[in-house]
Parts: sequence; C-alpha cells; structure tokens
Amino acid sequence: MVMTPEEIQQKQFRVKFRGFDVHEVDLFLEQVADQMGQMLHRTAALEEEIKYLKQENRGFKDREETFKKAMLNSQKVLEQMKDNARKSAEVIIANAEVKAEKMLNRAHNRLAQLHEDIAELKRQRIQLEVQIRSVIEAHTKLLEVSKEGMEALDEEDKKLAFLNNG
Repeated sequence: MVMTPEEIQQKQFRVKFRGFDVHEVDLFLEQVADQMGQMLHRTAALEEEIKYLKQENRGFKDREETFKKAMLNSQKVLEQMKDNARKSAEVIIANAEVKAEKMLNRAHNRLAQLHEDIAELKRQRIQLEVQIRSVIEAHTKLLEVSKEGMEALDEEDKKLAFLNNG
C-alpha cells in the first residue's frame, strides 16, 4: 500500500497513558511526510525523465533503423552502379574488339588487293618487255634486210659502174 505525504501528516494515534510525546511524534511525522513528498516528487521527475529517455531512445532506434536501411540501399545502389559500369566496360571492349577486327579485315583485304595489283603490274611489265623485244627484233630484222638490200644495191651499183667504165 502506497501512502501519500498527506496521509502521513493526517495520521492520528491514540493517546495512552505514558505514551509518546505527541508534539515530538507530530514533528517526526511531518519530517517523514516532507521527505516522502520530496521522494515522490523526485520519483515522478525520474519517471518523467525515464519516459522522455525511452522516447528519445526509440527515436534513436528508429533513426538507426532508417540509417541501416539507407546504408543497405546505398550498398545495393553502389553494387548496381559497379555492375552497370562493369557491363558498360564489357560492351565498350566488345565494340572496340569488333572495330579492331573490322579494321584488321580491311587491312588484310587491302593487302591482298595490293598483292594482286603488284602481280598484275609484274604480268603487264613482262608482257610489255615481250612486246618491246618483238618490236626491237622486228626493227633489227628490218635493219638487217635493209642493210642486205643496200649492200645488194651497192654491189649492183659497183657492177654498173664497172660496166660503164669499162
């Protein structure tokens, strides 16, 4: 049973012969009531403070939970960003490899075309050399025939000159 300071102050004791000094008992009860009042007031203040601290603690726990969720979400976003960056890098590398392969194929095709062009030019040079030799040989034969014809004419001219002198 909880007693209030007022109940202590209002408590009446029966007076008996050779009992306690009433004034001294009243003074003691008053002191006890005052101390109990202070203790009740202090207890109420402490209970109010406990209530406030519990609310504040609940607020901290709520904020802590919110921070944990935010951290987890941030971590997930970070992982997604890393994953997206890795995938983007893979796409860029794949595109670069495709472009490099195309460039390499064009270079190989160009090299093959240049080899074909060189082979065609060699064939044309050989053909031109053959044609030039033919022309030279034909002209050489013409010169020889012409020289033989001139020598024959010179012989005839000598014979005619001999006959005319003779």
